[in-house]
Amino acid sequence: MDKATTQSEQLAKLREMIEDIDICMFTTAEPDGTLRSRPMSTQQSESDGDLWYYTLEDTPKVDELESDQRVNLSFASPKKNRYVSVSGTARIVRDRQKIKELWQPILEVWFPKGQDDPNLALIKVSVEQAEYWDDTSNKMVQLMKMVKAAVMGASYEGENEKLSL
Repeated sequence: MDKATTQSEQLAKLREMIEDIDICMFTTAEPDGTLRSRPMSTQQSESDGDLWYYTLEDTPKVDELESDQRVNLSFASPKKNRYVSVSGTARIVRDRQKIKELWQPILEVWFPKGQDDPNLALIKVSVEQAEYWDDTSNKMVQLMKMVKAAVMGASYEGENEKLSL
């Protein structure tokens, strides 16, 4: 990204890229270094780059986060040719007020005891880096770009940026 781009502009771009992608693959590391990913729904994306997720405290991912707070979040929207990889640190938040603030009734599908479940917690991910790939042009334009790249002996790329936040 251009050096003149501010951190707030980078964060705004990241929020724009993931705002309509509800589910991400949330990756943690087990104590032996094995990586584990699971689908999770983003509850909130804040202007400072923090992302919020619900969890139950008695799950393996909470144990994994207690031993290694580094996480990766992968967002994908194949229909829009948009892909985002986010790296950051995560911590468990037990703030009952924040749990109530982010709560939506649909969450009872995954958390049947509701927002008052004492086992319910939040994961706050502080974003440190992100990289995205985006090609929002229509399929015909994408095809023409691929043909041009093949004829010219070049590679086909949409928009790609690495953000250091």
